[in-house]
Amino acid sequence: MKKILPIALIAFLCTTLSSCELVGGIFKAGVWSGVIIVVVVVALLIWILAKIFGGGRS
Repeated sequence: MKKILPIALIAFLCTTLSSCELVGGIFKAGVWSGVIIVVVVVALLIWILAKIFGGGRS
């Protein structure tokens, strides 16, 4: 159940966020704020995937 929940969350976010709406919102907010948001989202996704697939073992 612990591994299904993050995958279900990612699937939910992928299906609910439309790429056209996302790009439109980025350009309305400004290019630099959009770049910062994209970098933060990509870093968050990489961190989540590392946690799911065991990249954060100590």
